[in-house]
Amino acid sequence: MTARVLVTGAGGPAGVAVIRSLLQRGDVTVFAADMDGWASGLYLVPAPQRRLLPPGRDPGFVTTVARFVAEDALDLVISTVDVELLALADRRDELVPAVLAAPSADTLAVSLDKLALAERCADTHRAPRTVLAGPEALAVDWEFPVFAKPRQGAGSRGIRRVDDRAALEALPTDAGLIVQDLLPGEEYSVDVIADADGSVVAAVPRTRARVDSGVSIAGRTVRDPELEETAAAVARAIGLVGVANVQLRRDRAGRAMLLEVNPRFPGALPLTIAAGVDVPSLVVDLFLGRPIPDRIDFREIASVRFLEDVIVDVADVLESPHAGHLDDA
Repeated sequence: MTARVLVTGAGGPAGVAVIRSLLQRGDVTVFAADMDGWASGLYLVPAPQRRLLPPGRDPGFVTTVARFVAEDALDLVISTVDVELLALADRRDELVPAVLAAPSADTLAVSLDKLALAERCADTHRAPRTVLAGPEALAVDWEFPVFAKPRQGAGSRGIRRVDDRAALEALPTDAGLIVQDLLPGEEYSVDVIADADGSVVAAVPRTRARVDSGVSIAGRTVRDPELEETAAAVARAIGLVGVANVQLRRDRAGRAMLLEVNPRFPGALPLTIAAGVDVPSLVVDLFLGRPIPDRIDFREIASVRFLEDVIVDVADVLESPHAGHLDDA
């Protein structure tokens, strides 16, 4: 039976990777959606399967997706954008009969709150000491330098190095900042998929040799039992069902420690797929109730990324109020 799957965030690296993966399956019809008519992933699917959406924070976002579910007889909705996932997870019942291929609302909320994440993962003994800036941080005997960062937010935005106690005392207490032990070692991204029971099917560590705008554009997969088990322990602690990207960094003693969790498909997904773990395909089967393997191994390989053009007729470019081309008109 052919599954009809909508992939949103078609303009991002993760969205493009998911679409490319699912197009290899003969039993999946892929619909692509984005808020921007210039999103490249839209043009990987036939014109009748392209959709425009309002932004994830727009009050009409979820109702628009629900309308697509009804009009296109969708079986599954896959979002590759954090803000969209949060909106959809809280109202997933509105998408019925389609299934939202995403972790629970609780898992999403914990993953996107660095303080809550550290507290949830404390029993793994792989979460760095994490407290709110202000009295809690001042009560800790830190080994400086430490880092302060926004409690919520992705990537390196808002991160600042705190070199001494005076700098710690000067941190604002009204900006939602947390303070964490410094993790000075090498950083890894681990792509994790867990089945319906929360058992980890695969945990694929990879290096981030080159990074552009927060997305790894060159790296290699790494066989490392410590990295794999650390990421799996984090996944179990947050109750993961589905896919997440667990970012780890080594501490001063060389141990793999939790940095953050992105509870969605990663931008460097093609490397994990090429290594033998086709995460998008597994997610389709998982959330449609089809069997998936108990465990999947992977190869050690490397990748570099290059810019690829998708050429379309001018008349085929979709116009939306959220597209960059309106600024150029």
